[in-house]
Amino acid sequence: MSTTQPATLLSRIAGPADVKALDAAQLPQLAQEIRDELIAVTAKNGGHIGPNLGVVELTIALHRAFSTPEDQFVFDVAHQGYVHKLLTGRQGEFFRGLRKTGGTSGFLYRAESQHDSFGAGHAGTALSAALGMATARDLRGSSEHVVAVCGDAAFTCGITLEALNNVVSSTKRLIVILNDNEWSIAKNVGAISSYLNRISTHPTYNKMHHNVEAWFKSFPAGVEMNRVYTKWKRETKDFFVESSLFEKFGLRYLGPVNGHDHDALAKNLEFAKHCDVPVIIHVLTKKGKGLEAAVNHPEKFHGASPFDPETGENAKTAPGTPPNYQDVFGQTLARFAKADKNILGITGAMPAGTGLSHLAKEVPGQFFDVGIAEEHAVLFAAGLATKGFRPVCAIYSTFLQRAYDQVIHDVALQNLPVTFCMDRAGLSANDGPTHHGLFDISYLRCVPNAVVMQPKDEDELVDMMHTSLQLKGPGFIRYPRGAGTGVPIKAQPVALPVGKAEVIREGTDIIIWALGAMVQDAQQLADKLRREENLSVGIVNARFVKPLDTALLLKQAADTSLIVTMEDHVLAGGFGSAVIEALQEANYSTPVERIGWPDKFVEHGSSVEILRAAYGLAPDEIAKRVRARWQSVKSAPASVI
Repeated sequence: MSTTQPATLLSRIAGPADVKALDAAQLPQLAQEIRDELIAVTAKNGGHIGPNLGVVELTIALHRAFSTPEDQFVFDVAHQGYVHKLLTGRQGEFFRGLRKTGGTSGFLYRAESQHDSFGAGHAGTALSAALGMATARDLRGSSEHVVAVCGDAAFTCGITLEALNNVVSSTKRLIVILNDNEWSIAKNVGAISSYLNRISTHPTYNKMHHNVEAWFKSFPAGVEMNRVYTKWKRETKDFFVESSLFEKFGLRYLGPVNGHDHDALAKNLEFAKHCDVPVIIHVLTKKGKGLEAAVNHPEKFHGASPFDPETGENAKTAPGTPPNYQDVFGQTLARFAKADKNILGITGAMPAGTGLSHLAKEVPGQFFDVGIAEEHAVLFAAGLATKGFRPVCAIYSTFLQRAYDQVIHDVALQNLPVTFCMDRAGLSANDGPTHHGLFDISYLRCVPNAVVMQPKDEDELVDMMHTSLQLKGPGFIRYPRGAGTGVPIKAQPVALPVGKAEVIREGTDIIIWALGAMVQDAQQLADKLRREENLSVGIVNARFVKPLDTALLLKQAADTSLIVTMEDHVLAGGFGSAVIEALQEANYSTPVERIGWPDKFVEHGSSVEILRAAYGLAPDEIAKRVRARWQSVKSAPASVI
């Protein structure tokens, strides 16, 4: 008797054509199998489980209505793209390696599949990109469909509203899916969220909508019938509730549509394909559908760590594990805010991820979540600072890039005392290049009035927060994702002398200038070189990138043969570049060996250690480089050095 298990529907899906070939009656089974796979994989690897569980039926419907890669889907953020991956030939072991070395990325990338027409890891990009693609199609004279799949929170992004303003002047054929699940990462905030809620919950309109839909279903189906029905919906909705915001921008509004109803999705998508004006389909979905823990805790399961699929509980932290930097930051800011009502915390839809949830809980009147709107967050902080408040913007390093003009023009130019706490500085290994914080030193070093610093441990983070809150201008504190070093935090923070480094160990042969978390690596490197090469190696905790402790640097450069810089950042324009520039300006010729990331976008990987090894930044490789440079320096003629 055979014990072979029957093939699942999902295992037979090699591409979108196989999705189209299924009978409509098979779709609920396919949806359940997809949910089972999503839960199994993310329970082991972590990932964006909540958003993807919510778009299972929607993604199936998209692939039945359209034909990728000829037609193009542009997913906003792309953390709702796992189902799309499963339906476009990326299931099996490749998908089960999600966010791991050699497995599929947690986001969509053009280089990964021809079905990924646009890659993104930041919110709010889909509508602009899709509009560009639709306009290019029109200019070229081709006929493919372009579909932008936007989360409701994307409409809190200024760039989405800018695109919305340009849709009708750019194309007559664009389909926009508004996936409304009431959540971005945290609960959605602001007027747009309230407006969408009014549309989706208006009792008079929805009752009439469902009654008339049932009546129309009693007649033979047809495109013309659908056109009349949709026109009626639009006109009656404008009569019973306020006119649709989207229709005022020139888009035909369809919905709200149950995002878990295969039949309703199919009918609306089919209608949208034949519209001669841009269309927005308002789809209501349940974030986390199919996993009770994700439904009950949508913020936690937006981007989850590995979890028990039965209970939803995360793996227990090992005893003695140090607190992570995010919690140290959040708890410290809450403590500071209690003591000073002028200290305010601002986040862009990331209260839990940044640690500001501590402030929101303990001092809610001094906490502001502005939604996914980093540009506004920074300008908002600037306005507060002009009135004597001390705003603290907690924004991931890679997300602060989105507000660069506001940092320069509105904060630094006016020398306003805004503190920026830049989480995820360095690698965010599983997330990949869209989330690695490897560029902030380069983009901040050139900004006048900026004070840029990085702590070696969590106690120094507290000191730097205290220091920044006393500055007369902007302060930027970068720190990595994850656990700290475990050092105890002093009862009272100390104000650090701005621009002054800390000498941890004296040395005469080599001096290592290390920044932030690299101080620990520097200590291991110094021990290794002393033990194996009998070298006297000094260590400096740089603390400040800007202003750099030039006085100490020049003093040491005059008395040592080699300076090594270590940073978790790209080398181009980074901390090592600042050291070289300072030496060159003072006409010092002391050799410098820079340790940092190359001029490349670093992929995702299973861990920071694996990625460092892939780029020659494992401890042994670093030691090998420094040893070779030391030998080169000692053997070179004095005039060359």
